[in-house]
Amino acid sequence: MSSYTHETYISPFTWRYGSTAMRALFSEEEKRRILRQIWIALATAQKKAGLVTEEQLSELIRHKDDIDIERASEIEAEIHHDLMAEIKCYAEQCPLGGSIIHLGATSMDVLDNMDALRLRRAVNLIIEQTKILLKAFLEKMEAYADMPCMAFTHIQPAEPTTTGYRFAQTAQDLVEDLEALKLVSENIRGKGIKGAVGTSASYTELLRGRGMTSFELEAEVMGSIGLKSFTAATQVYPRKQDWRIVTALSGLCCTLYKFALDFRLLQSPPIGEWSEPFGSKQVGSSAMPFKRNPINCEKVDSLCRFVSSQSEVLWQNAASTMLERTLDDSANRRVILPECFLATDEILSTTTKVVKGMQIHESGVRRNLATYGIFAASERLLMELGRKGANRQEMHELIRHYSLKAWAEVQEGEPNTLARMLSCDKTILSFMQESEVLTSLNAEEYVGDAPARTRMIIDEVKAALR
Repeated sequence: MSSYTHETYISPFTWRYGSTAMRALFSEEEKRRILRQIWIALATAQKKAGLVTEEQLSELIRHKDDIDIERASEIEAEIHHDLMAEIKCYAEQCPLGGSIIHLGATSMDVLDNMDALRLRRAVNLIIEQTKILLKAFLEKMEAYADMPCMAFTHIQPAEPTTTGYRFAQTAQDLVEDLEALKLVSENIRGKGIKGAVGTSASYTELLRGRGMTSFELEAEVMGSIGLKSFTAATQVYPRKQDWRIVTALSGLCCTLYKFALDFRLLQSPPIGEWSEPFGSKQVGSSAMPFKRNPINCEKVDSLCRFVSSQSEVLWQNAASTMLERTLDDSANRRVILPECFLATDEILSTTTKVVKGMQIHESGVRRNLATYGIFAASERLLMELGRKGANRQEMHELIRHYSLKAWAEVQEGEPNTLARMLSCDKTILSFMQESEVLTSLNAEEYVGDAPARTRMIIDEVKAALR
């Protein structure tokens, strides 16, 4: 058996990215354990048809956990067929039952059902992690629903929003992603037990005169392993299923990519409102000791990019399955399916760590509001002047004049004097008191219904987590 150490190439997903649970699920040990589960289910159904004895079945069950990858690899080196190698290895362990393992089946009767079982479990792991992340967002929305901050459009200061409303945007998308993942999980199906080209011809022949139809055999096997099957299949289940599953992962990654990208912008010193958790001994840069780079969010974006690109390959697999089967999907599926789940697993755990441990720098939030918020609040002043009978066009031009002057000052690093200029203007003061002008220019109160909408999303998240 080959030895995999750090002296040879190993995938980063082997040791750097992904959880222990997800790695175990996509391990060779677990793969072969599921294969044996399916062979036992097939033998159990065939026993009811009188094709398998109680002794043969009991022997298969006794040895179901005796996985011997080293022996199977030795056999594969000789026969160059991985599934047959596992069958022969299992048969060596079962002198009585070995002769009936895989009776009537083709390779994909077990491999595709194994894949479907494993993919469903993997999706369910992702669902549980998504729920954990949603709970972290829920805490942040509840804590910061009312906290005003500057919003940015075109990466330029726009109008105030609230920090909680920022979290709500991502949480809203995550709820939709969660529902999509649940739908995918509920609809994952196996190939079933249909033989070489999906017609069940081998089983029909095998069961002739046995009082069981091929449909009944399939129902027995699939019921035993707890998996629905496609009504129609070729040698494989429709490969669009793989594409649908990874497309759902890609949708989740789209949500988290945007959140991580926004986080990186908000952590940049010119904005300086958020920052990732940073350990006391953490090194930010090998060259610049002062650096605190958003490495977790950068990793999230990097892995999201990887996952999103893989759905194209699976689309090609589905579209290029010529007639009843081609093998040109096999090699890439071995790589893509596990790695998309391991990458998404890492993305979720990393984002959860970031959200739970992040810092929100209120001084930075207030600084940005003080510097830029008043420009947006001038719109509020314009509405108030109009309400008091002022000419809207004349007031717009007046405020624009002062705003451009104040903006030039801010660009030069000087204090923002817009409030002073507007509150001292004689034309404006003919309609409003100075105190009223200053109150209208309070950007912290110019957040509209952002707090209320944040609380609406809080309720949606709580409903999704029930």
